[in-house]
Amino acid sequence: MHIREIPWLEPVDAAGCLRSLGGLSFLDSAMRHDTLGRYSYVAADPFGRLVASEGMVKWNDEPVNMSVPDAISHYLQLYRTEAQPGLPPFQAGAIGYFSYEFGRLLERLPQPEAPTQGTMPDAVWNFYDVVLAFDHTKQKVWLISTGFPEVDEASRAKRSGERAALFLSRIAAGEEGDLGQAPAIKHDAWRSNFDRESYMQAVAQVVEYILDGDIFQANIAQCFSADLPENYAPWQFYKRLRQRNAATFAAFIEHEDIVIASSSPERFLNVTGKRVETRPIKGTMPRSADPVEDKRLADILLESEKDRAENLMIVDLMRNDLSRVCRPHSVLTPVLCGLESYASVHHLVSVVTGELAADKSLLDLIGASFPGGSITGAPKLRAMEIITEIERQARGIYCGSIGYLAFNGNMGSNIGIRTVLFQGGKAVFQAGGGITALSDPAAEYQETLDKAARIFNVFESDAP
Repeated sequence: MHIREIPWLEPVDAAGCLRSLGGLSFLDSAMRHDTLGRYSYVAADPFGRLVASEGMVKWNDEPVNMSVPDAISHYLQLYRTEAQPGLPPFQAGAIGYFSYEFGRLLERLPQPEAPTQGTMPDAVWNFYDVVLAFDHTKQKVWLISTGFPEVDEASRAKRSGERAALFLSRIAAGEEGDLGQAPAIKHDAWRSNFDRESYMQAVAQVVEYILDGDIFQANIAQCFSADLPENYAPWQFYKRLRQRNAATFAAFIEHEDIVIASSSPERFLNVTGKRVETRPIKGTMPRSADPVEDKRLADILLESEKDRAENLMIVDLMRNDLSRVCRPHSVLTPVLCGLESYASVHHLVSVVTGELAADKSLLDLIGASFPGGSITGAPKLRAMEIITEIERQARGIYCGSIGYLAFNGNMGSNIGIRTVLFQGGKAVFQAGGGITALSDPAAEYQETLDKAARIFNVFESDAP
């Protein structure tokens, strides 16, 4: 394995330099934080690609007679490495996503009537032999080149050196010019699968389900879509997004005709060694530019009976999910309904931790907890059935998960909210909220607009 510390450069600049290699994955701590926003990763030119679509799993375009979890586990084990001390936790491995619909491969659930806009694979995981790993706290960056897929020692050493030299040369050359434009898309260009009245009716319907005893809570979202100008450049859009809506678990993924630009503030699963952490978000309040008013709004959120009840229900769900694969009595809740503030909103965030059982793997953990309870509801399966009934279309990347599965056994992933899908000449994103018995339909509709506002604002600007 070739490991080299190189002079500091901003991760977004490194991503720009490496995009021309193809298959870019950029896991971006655009909002700095000593723990949650400490690391960023840039990888490109994968040696392997695992894709699950329409019931078929393929490795480098060849069918694989395994389930998605088994296939991912197989290739992670094939290229297993030991964690190197003193480096960021991701030291090469797979970067990709599970769509929300991946959950239907884990449980028997109804199919939506229609795709979001076009179709996307249920899962895409690119396997990278080279990664740039950034530690923002130490202001250090390492180039890690494993030499995979070579396994012979001499061949692997030769490849690791050659690949390191290639990536360093691309960084030295800088970002290529003529990257395209992302002109403004005005607010009236967007369409939604709900209008105000139909969304309020959907909320009222969920409340009826709750009062009838079917569920305690369900997350309902509206989906916004717009046609893109010809030759629209999602990379330019993402560079604006990360500046104006900085988030700890942001990401930019390019896969063939699919581009994902995420500014998610929510961690789904993080595994370092055997320690597991999830950080469900439930409870949202818009921010104010006036500090006094901003604090007043934060205090209202902290004291909200509805939001705290919603958060507590999801904490119970996540504790149950983790308990299925964690060592007995190891699941704890060190933070309950803590306040976290982002560019446009305040959130209530809880923290649930555990220790993965000795006989359980990363894919066992994903199978036990996907999709995240904060964006489904409780009980999870019945809430997902109701979501499909009411929304009627596939969610795609929304409320799925983006992240990494490392060759050394570590894992990091987000919840796919505040996330835009670019595909087939369209841009698509969703905004939703958790519905409880205390929900006010008008307030819930407004919450979706509050969450969507910052993304709309980024699209409406063409300034760099």
